[in-house]
Amino acid sequence: MKRIKQFYKIFLITIFLSSCRTSINNEYPIINSEENINENVNSEKKRMELKFSCGEDGISEYLDDGWIILKEDSQEKICTWKSVPASKDCDLEKDKGCKITKPDKIGEEKTYLLEK
Repeated sequence: MKRIKQFYKIFLITIFLSSCRTSINNEYPIINSEENINENVNSEKKRMELKFSCGEDGISEYLDDGWIILKEDSQEKICTWKSVPASKDCDLEKDKGCKITKPDKIGEEKTYLLEK
């Protein structure tokens, strides 16, 4: 009976030590060559999303800096609003309730997805 208990204890200790050893090896892999380091540096790419609207366009600065356009999207956007009277007898300065706000200038909003 004592031998079975000792065997059981030794068996549990070996399982415990072997499982700890494999987890330590997986957490800290050994890098043997410079090629692995260079591949990791090159594989890290940065992404950025930019939006320009109503005639603004600053994308050339980013393209000159080495960024590449992955995706470009554009949609219509209202650039400015104007207030107009609801009727001919409405005075905008005296009666604020008769004021209607309408789009004045409609432009385009461009969205760029960049990668470096």
